[in-house]
Amino acid sequence: MTLNTHYLSDPRFKALLAVARLDKPVGTLLLLWPTLAALWIAADGWPGWHLLLVFVLGTFLTRSAGCVINDIADRKFDLFVERTKDRPLATGLITVRAALVWMSLLLSLAALLVLTTNAATIALAAVGACFAGAYPFMKRVTNLPQLVLGLAFSMGIPMAFTAVTGSLSEAAGLLFLANLVWVVAYDTEYAMVDRAEDLVIGVKSTAILFGDLDRFIIGVLQALFVLLLCSVGSHLDFSGVYQGLLAVIAGLLCYQQFLIRDQSREGSFAAFKNNQWVGGILFLAVLIECEAML
Repeated sequence: MTLNTHYLSDPRFKALLAVARLDKPVGTLLLLWPTLAALWIAADGWPGWHLLLVFVLGTFLTRSAGCVINDIADRKFDLFVERTKDRPLATGLITVRAALVWMSLLLSLAALLVLTTNAATIALAAVGACFAGAYPFMKRVTNLPQLVLGLAFSMGIPMAFTAVTGSLSEAAGLLFLANLVWVVAYDTEYAMVDRAEDLVIGVKSTAILFGDLDRFIIGVLQALFVLLLCSVGSHLDFSGVYQGLLAVIAGLLCYQQFLIRDQSREGSFAAFKNNQWVGGILFLAVLIECEAML
């Protein structure tokens, strides 16, 4: 017991947890909720324990691994950004080698999970991993890295469909597009937090690209997100309960517009975090409809 307590209190162990964002679940939830919604739609209800565990644990592991590669790529920039200056790789608390070993372990566990599915799902997982790995480096070459992140964060949706049915459907495509524009919207809010420093150090983002039009373009993307979700519900013949919960989602998105009204760091970060509730309500809406159809 003494040995375990000493190990858990080791700053380097805590740093490994921090670099994988195990202490900050918001990003995992943003990835998990739409993936679970897709899983329930594909299965017309309860997907079974096997696939539930594969996608829940897989989401947890791949998001953590993505955070590690992000911090490895950004370690020389993070020191100059208020929000990230204390990250373990930026301060040297852990080495790049240790981080790579940690990332490899996370990815290996995720790979073992996805190997229990089928060939189509495995192939889509590989594509998603490529997008996730490319995302941190896209911030050097394009003002649209949020689009790459959106592709990475949306791959769980087609994976859920192929894992259940072996194929994709129109509902899968609509939900994929909805999630893609949503990710670009909320990650732009996230990028607004660091915009001042990013302009100085040369990191690119949609927040910089949109400039003073950021709030307007985020609003357009949020509106498109809701419209695409309406199309999903219409395609699947969901009831008024689903539409009512979409109205709640629309209300939350309007609240985010209020939070970013002055483009402040605090408001932008609060708006970003609010999206975990948007995703949760989306999954709740799908869960209610799928269970009602049984």
